[in-house]
Amino acid sequence: MKKTFIGILAALGFFAVPGIAMAQQLAYATTNVNVRAGPGIDYPVVDVARSGAPVYVHGCLSQRAWCDVDFDGLRGWMSSNYLAFEQRGRRYVGADAMYRLGTPIISFQFGNYWDRHYRGRDFYRDRGRWEGRRDRDRWEGRRDRDR
Repeated sequence: MKKTFIGILAALGFFAVPGIAMAQQLAYATTNVNVRAGPGIDYPVVDVARSGAPVYVHGCLSQRAWCDVDFDGLRGWMSSNYLAFEQRGRRYVGADAMYRLGTPIISFQFGNYWDRHYRGRDFYRDRGRWEGRRDRDRWEGRRDRDR
């Protein structure tokens, strides 16, 4: 009986860990900020996240300057300068917040990402124009101010 009880607790713990990890990926917008169709200010705006709005962070580029987010059911990219979270009464912002939050490092693959998330958007028909913006230096560089 004791072994069965311990087994049940272990199984519950196993299933609770992914839920906890997912909950930790929740940040919020520090101000009204554009959610874009790619990691840079040259990409079209998908929506505007209002100050204080919850934002689910799927992952960030290696320098954590730009993050793939889900805001209000829409996928897009936000500069980490405008993402924050609180832990034990302390507020963390930007790349430091994403590091402390434990967001995974991801890459941006234009074709697959746009096909999955923007096929019905007006700007999708000009996809060739936007695909030409794939300049990694801009994604990881300091051109990440976007308000």
